[in-house]
Amino acid sequence: MLLAHALVCDPGGKLPATLKEDLWRVICALELGNPGCSGGAGVPALFKAALAPPPSKVFLTVTRLYFSAEGGGERSVCFTFAFLFLILSMLVQVVREETLELGLEPGLASMTQNLEPLLEKQGWDWAFPVAKLTIRVGLAVVGSVLGAFLTFPGLRLAQTHRDALTMSEDRPVLQFLLHTSFLSPLFILWLWTKPIARDFLHQAPIGEKPFSLLSDSAFDSMRLWVLVVLCLLRLAVTRPHLQAYLCLAKARVEQLRREAGRIEAREIQRRVVRVYCYVTVVSLQYLTPLILTLNCTLLLKTLGGYSWGLGPVPTLSLAQTPASTVPVSPGEDEAQQTAARIAGAVGGLLTPLFLRGLLTYLIWWTAACQLLASLFGLYFHQQLAGS
Repeated sequence: MLLAHALVCDPGGKLPATLKEDLWRVICALELGNPGCSGGAGVPALFKAALAPPPSKVFLTVTRLYFSAEGGGERSVCFTFAFLFLILSMLVQVVREETLELGLEPGLASMTQNLEPLLEKQGWDWAFPVAKLTIRVGLAVVGSVLGAFLTFPGLRLAQTHRDALTMSEDRPVLQFLLHTSFLSPLFILWLWTKPIARDFLHQAPIGEKPFSLLSDSAFDSMRLWVLVVLCLLRLAVTRPHLQAYLCLAKARVEQLRREAGRIEAREIQRRVVRVYCYVTVVSLQYLTPLILTLNCTLLLKTLGGYSWGLGPVPTLSLAQTPASTVPVSPGEDEAQQTAARIAGAVGGLLTPLFLRGLLTYLIWWTAACQLLASLFGLYFHQQLAGS
């Protein structure tokens, strides 16, 4: 992904042509395109991979605002939720695939199957268990950091959702869309819970005998379409949420007027301007999780071997080409041979099964963090904020 980002994001043409050729050769060898491709087949995956860093950068920039604030409890809230999500992410990794089909077990098995001969070739047999443990701990840490990033967006979503429902009391259709959008993370969690999703559709209680509604490949494609529809639904109700936040200015002015004593006009202006200046941060808090989920969904479809259609797709197996058997042309120079070996090693580790499990975990975990943070936000704004 870093290579794709470096190749795409070069607006000034600062990269040399030879370096671009080497980067493109490595990207093609990583199965983002075809070996020897000229830029046709791998372009969609290339641009999707290049779009991965911006959401993380936005999360980091917004979270930095809370750590720079003095006298507030935002920093403590971030650390508390980070520790909570660290524990939860470790618990999620021990759930069996028969219950939660994230694909982590077959994905890690596919990667470690190619990692073991690579370490044995270098004489690092002792590093194989350490590498497996490092991957598990890395996933837990990523889940903890992502949960900390999604804490305040979830709290803000709960506040704007509550206010948007109050403003749309005479519009039942909009209220239905708001409720559906708010519960969309719960639908995502349900899609990967095997007993109540895949198994239910495979053995639907229709008539006397169980009836299969969808095949495995059709169910996988249906999940991708549901993710895209839910992202578009949340995008469609962006305006009511932002309008509900802007109405906080009026509520704060009315609260200020109810206070005893003389109120200066400058204080009223300061409270109103503070709300309007912060609306950009609120927009980022609302849209960034949506962009992250949609981007991971598109990457999952491309790199995970899925299809948008409901027809059968080729089944992925654990057997992959070992990294040591990647052919190297004798006519290439040393830099090209090194790039080909690196591409072969990385391509052997980042198998489609591993990428499928990793991206599914990120999508599912993002939805889980959003749901927990927004539910806590509802409880806070309804029970604790008024007390």
